[in-house]
Amino acid sequence: MPNIVLFSGSSHHDLSQKVADRLGLELGKVITKKFSNQETCVEIGESVRGEDVYIVQSGCGEINDNLMELLIMINACKIASSSRVTAVIPCFPYARQDKKDKSRAPISAKLVANMLSVAGADHIITMDLHASQIQGFFDIAVDNLYAEPAVLQWIRENIPEWKNCIIVSPDAGGAKRVTSIADRLNVEFALIHKERKKANEVDRMVLVGDVKDRVAIPGGTTWPTLAGTICHAADKLIDAGAIKVYAILTHGIFSGPAISRINNAPFEAVVVTNTIPQEEKMKACPKNTDYLQP
Repeated sequence: MPNIVLFSGSSHHDLSQKVADRLGLELGKVITKKFSNQETCVEIGESVRGEDVYIVQSGCGEINDNLMELLIMINACKIASSSRVTAVIPCFPYARQDKKDKSRAPISAKLVANMLSVAGADHIITMDLHASQIQGFFDIAVDNLYAEPAVLQWIRENIPEWKNCIIVSPDAGGAKRVTSIADRLNVEFALIHKERKKANEVDRMVLVGDVKDRVAIPGGTTWPTLAGTICHAADKLIDAGAIKVYAILTHGIFSGPAISRINNAPFEAVVVTNTIPQEEKMKACPKNTDYLQP
């Protein structure tokens, strides 16, 4: 594939290598390091003059360092006369800070969008944004890809009773995604209404729909952080008569007590996309059994 150069940031090298293998390319030569004062240094190790450059960097791990590394890589390629620079950001950083929900709150997702544009990005490719309107923060092309095809494939191939399943949205925000999956599978869907005391802490849940004697699949959830919502939902579904519960999620951040909560929840399996590295968490969580690989 002429004129394409693919670089990997340091956030998710395994995913970058899989993309390169799928395209039949070698990853471009790049050296990233830190100075003694913790400034990030990036050295592009090959010519990109006139080339179509893609940089893969996910918003995970040391998010601020990785974001700065991405911005420097974009700018380094741009001023080295590349014809176009595309930032491939599977998990978009600061995406949950996408609105002014209280006085003096920043809209950090918009700030990140501005930074990427000023750095020199011509095109952004990302997946399952927390809110689709984030695409409107950019004046450059944005492709927001969806994990839904991989979700459908995994359900059909790994859940023998999938025709007797019901897709459940753990919150109102995921209802649109859930109805789309349910329609594609030709099954029913249910909704859980939740009320929060504060951020990341669920106060009460109300199930709307009949899950009795069905395989329940909470889906449509992006950005699970502490896993409180999805674990409360699993308990609610079992109490309502579901025979099995599978969780299929996008961007499994799983910070703090998330893994212990998942281990104690009544899941048959927890499946996440490979937009964030999960190897270490999979070792600590036998239920975190599989990757979706869109």
